[in-house]
Amino acid sequence: MIPELGHFALALAVALAFAQGVIGIFAPGLRDPRAMRAAPALAISHLLAIGTCFLCLIYAGIVSDFTVENVADFSSSAVPFIYRITGTWGNHDGSMVLWCFILSLCGATVAVFGHNLPSSLRARVLGVLGLVSGGFLLFTLTVSDPLARLWPPPLQGAGINPILQDPGLAFHPPVLYAGYVGFSVAFAFAIAALIEGRIDAAWGRWVRPWALLSWIFLTAGITLGSWWSYYTLGWGGFWFWDPVENAALLPWLTGTALLHCAIVVEKREALKAWAVLLAIATFSLSLSGTFLVRSGILNSVHSFAAAPDQGLFILVLLGLTIGGSLLLFAVRAPVLAATGMFSPLSRESALVLNNIFLCAIASVVFIGTLYPPFANLLFGIQLSVGAPFFNQTVLPLTAPLIIAMAVGPLLPWKRAALAPALARLWLAAGVALVVFLVTTAERHVVTALGLAGGIWVVLSALTDLAERLRLFRVPLSASLARLMTLPRAAIGATLGHLGFGVTVLGIAGMTLATQKVIVMQPGQTTELGGYAWTLNDIHSAPGPDYSQRIADITLSAHGHALLVLHPSRRNFAAQGVTTNDAAINTNGFQDIYAVFSDEPAGGGAELRLNRHPLAPEIWFGGLIMALGGMISLSDRRLRVGAPARAKQKKPEEVVALGSEEEGFFL
Repeated sequence: MIPELGHFALALAVALAFAQGVIGIFAPGLRDPRAMRAAPALAISHLLAIGTCFLCLIYAGIVSDFTVENVADFSSSAVPFIYRITGTWGNHDGSMVLWCFILSLCGATVAVFGHNLPSSLRARVLGVLGLVSGGFLLFTLTVSDPLARLWPPPLQGAGINPILQDPGLAFHPPVLYAGYVGFSVAFAFAIAALIEGRIDAAWGRWVRPWALLSWIFLTAGITLGSWWSYYTLGWGGFWFWDPVENAALLPWLTGTALLHCAIVVEKREALKAWAVLLAIATFSLSLSGTFLVRSGILNSVHSFAAAPDQGLFILVLLGLTIGGSLLLFAVRAPVLAATGMFSPLSRESALVLNNIFLCAIASVVFIGTLYPPFANLLFGIQLSVGAPFFNQTVLPLTAPLIIAMAVGPLLPWKRAALAPALARLWLAAGVALVVFLVTTAERHVVTALGLAGGIWVVLSALTDLAERLRLFRVPLSASLARLMTLPRAAIGATLGHLGFGVTVLGIAGMTLATQKVIVMQPGQTTELGGYAWTLNDIHSAPGPDYSQRIADITLSAHGHALLVLHPSRRNFAAQGVTTNDAAINTNGFQDIYAVFSDEPAGGGAELRLNRHPLAPEIWFGGLIMALGGMISLSDRRLRVGAPARAKQKKPEEVVALGSEEEGFFL
């Protein structure tokens, strides 16, 4: 009965989504206030309907209702309770329901919190979201039904993929999807504004918080996914240039460019065409990633197996969405003429330069990811594009981006001089140069560039904050007082840039990693990274739905035991799969990493031992960036809708706060 209720709710959601789309798009043209007010109500009803369907699917997983084909194929009563829930979105059909639920949640959020928007613009934004959601809901209902019945049901389900039985799965996909789908709101604002023929500073103000919120989720999702694969898959790396990893990186790059571009639209009413195109491109790349993961075109450990009709349906949706939006953009291009002006040397120009490098990196990643499968599809040519290609093409583009993002925040708006900004960065430049020279002396040029670049970004971000606080130029109490009045967007921008620099440091540090693959017998010792690694014992232990073999490894230095690691091999008998559970010890600046790879026929254990300097900084940096985004989002000026009217300030207060109000970045 519950699956039938969910199926009915899914069908109802399709009808409500298309009604929301049609009424939202056409009601403003009819100038009917009642029809325009219907769009928010339909958006909320649409959310309730798809939410009911999602809850029904989760319930079927919790109670192990094997008459539901999705549950029978991807769950089991022996699976721990938490994974019966997370298994709901650990497969193709269930993940599409989650996708549609988040998309409907975005629409309902606009409906509830968009009261300050012009009624016609809000209706059209909801209309665009309704049409996009309706297309994906129709796909889910017709060719990807998550609640299809199975008869006769099996006595026991096939079980969830063992690799996905990890707490990281409970957070990574929903957070990542929220980032993907969240950019649909920026896309809807762009399409609605093109329909209305009006894009101005107010549009930049409205679109920024939605783009920033999506960017926060996407940053956190990518960070969680990288960390999850690092400690779960046992590969010992944080990024493998996997095609689906690249599919997540692409909208992050263009979304970051969109955030910076929206600032210029708001400040100078310039780059309007560029901002609209970035909004379209970011959501289009999110949709493209969805198609590639589910079409079978990309060969990836992340990919979902999908039937040909599913890939074709998504391809049609992709063509209609991207093709239609680009056609509208081409027709409305004359209304996007810039009205604001700024000097070639200014903060606006630095933001433009930032966008150029971000989009150049995105173009390289896009071509490197998609050219091989399409060359095979069209010409039958087998090509392999791996990490060496991306490292050699992306790194040269990242270097000038790092330089520009350090200088840009120190430049004034509209017109600037370069010398004063560079003079403020002498300390950052000096420290970065020392780090480069010291590391280069050890014959690690790439590492030296990475460490110097990370230090440069971190210290330049702190320099920007120190300049705003007039640190060391006024009493400390005065600097603290200025900190309390500093716009949160400025603090968030500093943290965002600082977090990026910390991530760069972590990536550079990983190039110094040391590794050894060795077969050891209990009692044997080997040396690696300045530590003595001793295999003490190998023993068996039971798990919830698996059996495991555990290796006990003691690390010593100078004859003193420091820690004990317990890497394991887990055997899932139901699926016939064996996985490795890495053992990781971290002090915040390096990881000691051990993997129990195999048990050879001759006895003992095949171990992969690693020492990873600065590895934790990769994920600390990502979380700092996301935190910076959240602090920026809490700024009153970035809240949804028009800003609240500020109280009249005295002239001296205006003078005191003027520099901070003009200085926020990102």
